[in-house]
Amino acid sequence: MARMHKSRKGKSGSKKVYRTTPPEWVEMSAEEVEKKVIELYNEGLDPSKIGMVLRDRYGIPSVKQITGKKLVEILKDNGIQMKYPEDLKALIKKALKLRRHLELHKKDLHNRRGLQLIEAKIRRLSSYYKEVGVLPADWTYDPEKLRVELS
Repeated sequence: MARMHKSRKGKSGSKKVYRTTPPEWVEMSAEEVEKKVIELYNEGLDPSKIGMVLRDRYGIPSVKQITGKKLVEILKDNGIQMKYPEDLKALIKKALKLRRHLELHKKDLHNRRGLQLIEAKIRRLSSYYKEVGVLPADWTYDPEKLRVELS
């Protein structure tokens, strides 16, 4: 598959080992993992960071293998609703950071083009999330409004 904004092919990535049962070395039960996920989210970590902490500190290779639910599903089941999906939120933060840079360096044309590409990704991803129902249908990408909201 080709890259989004380039005319070259991408590199293939590694694949997870297919496994339906939890590994033998995992000592935590499903309830303990769910409690730990909620505890880490309350500390202010994003779902991807929670997965990395569980993998590195607690030896849990996959939350879904142990609990049968994805990490975001565990948060939803416990009444934690995230306002924006994590990938969209990361792109918005990246765009806002680049806008701040361009306010100081007005002639930085390379990063101006980078901002255009990032905002194109944001619009493409937001239209998908509107279709799926994750974002409201009237949501629009407004950098000034989002700067206040995400800061």
